[in-house]
Amino acid sequence: MKIVAKQYFCFMINPFTDEYFMKKALNEAEMAFEKGEIPVGAVIVVNNIIIARSHNLTEMLNDVTAHAEMQTITAAANYLGGKYLKDCTLYVTLEPCQMCAGALYWSQISKIVYGATDLQRGFEKMGTQLHPKTTVVRGVLADEAAELMKRFFAERRK
Repeated sequence: MKIVAKQYFCFMINPFTDEYFMKKALNEAEMAFEKGEIPVGAVIVVNNIIIARSHNLTEMLNDVTAHAEMQTITAAANYLGGKYLKDCTLYVTLEPCQMCAGALYWSQISKIVYGATDLQRGFEKMGTQLHPKTTVVRGVLADEAAELMKRFFAERRK
């Protein structure tokens, strides 16, 4: 009697997708919404680990530069102990403005993933350049991000 050993291969699906991390950014945007801030949230990830997270704090800090992206850039640089964010990915619920895109340029971040497009103030509409090595992924969970913004401004108009 011949015994045949069977080999089984187990392939694990990576749960750490762009959608997974964008949901974390959306959680931050919800926190901003609850505080009366424009609901933009952001996280910065390196090696599938969130090293920084924040949301808009412009009203609370009375600071026009306290955008979610700016807050996470600072937190990530502090975490890493340096000003460059090479090998890092920013997940942000709304396309960055030109101020944030400028800071992202100088940080040399490797990848930016954003949800909703900002047709009025987004860096792409304004023609702001990113670092040449930065890749951009657009529209991840864009509907969810846009809906949160619409809900925020609809409540403001009441």
